[in-house]
Amino acid sequence: MHFGQHCVLAVSLRSAVIGFDREDDARRVLAVLPKRFAKYSLSLHPTKTRLVAFGQPRKGPTGSEAREESSFDFLGFTHYWGRSRKGRWVIKRKTASKRLNRSIKAMGQWLREQLHTPMREQWKTLKAKLQGHYGYYGITGNADALEQYETSVKRLWHKWLNRRSRQRGSMTWERFGKLLSEHLPLPPPRVVHSIYNAKS
Repeated sequence: MHFGQHCVLAVSLRSAVIGFDREDDARRVLAVLPKRFAKYSLSLHPTKTRLVAFGQPRKGPTGSEAREESSFDFLGFTHYWGRSRKGRWVIKRKTASKRLNRSIKAMGQWLREQLHTPMREQWKTLKAKLQGHYGYYGITGNADALEQYETSVKRLWHKWLNRRSRQRGSMTWERFGKLLSEHLPLPPPRVVHSIYNAKS
């Protein structure tokens, strides 16, 4: 692993990330942390504490962008480098794929358990669950993952509403869409935490 100029290093802990400009500084802190934690009868998680190279992409000898390890997952988000609207390199965040899959799976399990719950009661809880998801993951640049989650939730709800019907398949996708638009609308994906508002 090569650490060049402008490379940012992070000692990734279970619930904290420490950033460094120099590799030797990061390694010194990583070496001393276990001793500091031990003073308070604490310890570092062996698999969740690591040194990550997280440097801004640099151009190689041929002019191509040389990427090393340029992303890491933390608190449910994947942090990675991307281009801003003005073409500058910036750190972006999106829902980590494992966390997204886990959330979708959990929603499917919940809907399965609500098979005989009245539809309007399901709807009220679904709205709250979606709003809670957007409240945490609704950050600038994460629209695709929010839309993927919403689409998955709708498909799962459609699936389990069909299972409760005496005539399987009677809840067509068209009928389901009309139900959502006219009677039981679900909150659309939205950015709750905007970096642009924070800068203004």
